[in-house]
Amino acid sequence: MSISVASRKAKGRRLQDWVKDQLYKRFSSLEEGDIRGAIMGETGADIKLSPLAAKQIPLKIECKAREGYKGIYDAYQQATGHEGKGEPVLIIKMNREAPLAIINASYFLDLIKKDITCTSKT
Repeated sequence: MSISVASRKAKGRRLQDWVKDQLYKRFSSLEEGDIRGAIMGETGADIKLSPLAAKQIPLKIECKAREGYKGIYDAYQQATGHEGKGEPVLIIKMNREAPLAIINASYFLDLIKKDITCTSKT
């Protein structure tokens, strides 16, 4: 059973809205309109940042919501099951591509908020 185009777009929009809301929570100096989700079909990053937001959040954020990532989630679940303290991290690598680190999105957003806050105070 395949998912309809409208359903796929809705899933993508929900993920963009989640990212936008999470960024607003962490960067409270930003105002409504500084962060928005791209309109479907719009070129560039999925999360659009105003010039002020781009100074505070130097990222190009692409959002993908799909079931095709099950294998990655299975591997990430393995990382979460390891003994001891610490945040789970999954490193993946595909032939002829750079390795990627996969971490929990909320943890990542907390990290960039801390890093940006520390960097701007020095």
